[in-house]
Amino acid sequence: MKLLAAALFALLMATTISAQDLVASSLTRGTWEVGVFAGGGDGFGKSDNTQFMIAGSRIGWVLTGNHLPWILRGNFEWAVDLMPVYIVFPPNSAVYGASFKPAIWQWNFTHWKKASPFFAAAGGVLFTRQNIPPGDTSQVNFTPQADFGIHIFTREGRAITLELDAVHHSNASLGNQNPGYNGSYFFTIGYTWYKTRK
Repeated sequence: MKLLAAALFALLMATTISAQDLVASSLTRGTWEVGVFAGGGDGFGKSDNTQFMIAGSRIGWVLTGNHLPWILRGNFEWAVDLMPVYIVFPPNSAVYGASFKPAIWQWNFTHWKKASPFFAAAGGVLFTRQNIPPGDTSQVNFTPQADFGIHIFTREGRAITLELDAVHHSNASLGNQNPGYNGSYFFTIGYTWYKTRK
């Protein structure tokens, strides 16, 4: 853990050496975002015996210019995630699935020159080969969530993306029972490309 923290600190320090405003040149109205990511997570509370592994890709579009003053300055983005790898690990098993997240409403903070923190409200759907959670539940679950992260720009139009998600899983009573996973957190790391509008 200390090694990971030291590596992240070194990465952040390295991105502050140059005076170039990579955020302003990369994250503007009309910009397309394409990224790949992978990670995993744990349930908590009654779901603390369940783990998750995910991998996928994201496409997004910055809808607005910058608004609000000072550190709140930012723009609004709509993004979509496709996760062909979404593995749930209940006790003593592994359930394979895939997820589609069509609604990611994201605010990108653009005050800083080398890094752009963000937060988002998102919703998606998870399809699994077996019922999740195990039992008389459903192979379809909905995944409303809150996402927090940061884009750390390595050069213009390129960024390493770190993200922490608080995720709820529920079948919305599609199954006879709906215990869901009321709380889980995911951490992902990814790489993002930006195509600005000329």
